[in-house]
Amino acid sequence: MSDSIGDKGDLPVLSDSAGSACSLPESASDVPPCEGSRLRERSLPPLTLISTPIGNLGDLTLRAIEALKGCDAVIAEDTRRAANLLAHLQIRRPLVSFHEHNEERRLPELVSRLRGGEKLAMVTDAGTPSVSDPGFRLVRACIEEKIAYTVLPGPCAVVAAIVGSGLPPVPFFFGGFLPSSGSGRRSELRRAGATGITSLYFESPHRLVACLADLVSIAPGARVCVARELTKIHEEYRQGSPAELFTHYSEHPPKGEITLVINPNEPVVKKTYSEKTPIPRNLA
Repeated sequence: MSDSIGDKGDLPVLSDSAGSACSLPESASDVPPCEGSRLRERSLPPLTLISTPIGNLGDLTLRAIEALKGCDAVIAEDTRRAANLLAHLQIRRPLVSFHEHNEERRLPELVSRLRGGEKLAMVTDAGTPSVSDPGFRLVRACIEEKIAYTVLPGPCAVVAAIVGSGLPPVPFFFGGFLPSSGSGRRSELRRAGATGITSLYFESPHRLVACLADLVSIAPGARVCVARELTKIHEEYRQGSPAELFTHYSEHPPKGEITLVINPNEPVVKKTYSEKTPIPRNLA
């Protein structure tokens, strides 16, 4: 799932708790080092997978910036978007393209570089690598070759959508992008309606109304949330029945990137989760 990152003049303005305006650091050199940051930079594993903003550049973490500063090169799904991000941070690193059309050919080269001692960082267009983006095959190759790696958590449309939907979050199913064909989409929606759990999908704004029309006939009693333009100025979480949302978006054509959250509103298998579930001791 991707979002364009504009030039520096287009960066979003954030607000602190007092309501005063604040913005991203002017460059990576303006970021105050976290305690022990120098040690972490020296001890970076060969591969670091970095979550990048899905719309608001203020969501980039300090650890992500440190990793980008400390790596030898950046593996990028789209080198142009990665270049924009690095330029904003005033970080200069070589870029290596890695996407669905070249990852099979590029893998041996990247594994060789990792085994040779280079520190590589991986970013996708937006969000977390491997979640409907490149990354899975590279991680699997590292496992097979016994190459150390780490994942820096951060922005993820799936997590934001399930939290903001107000629908039961555990368990849930993520199915990536819905099929573009009508028959494929309806087949997937029938599967979602039969699971009894919350399902999430990415969907194009141009197909959302048709998708909701399908849900009206397939799962009219479902509870649905359209999570749109997450983390951006026009962010929206709109909940309702398929019929209610179909009516709304027929009258107000949607724009921007969409995560569709669906719960069939049927009894879920007893227990799976309780807010009183004890927190594992190592997480407390």
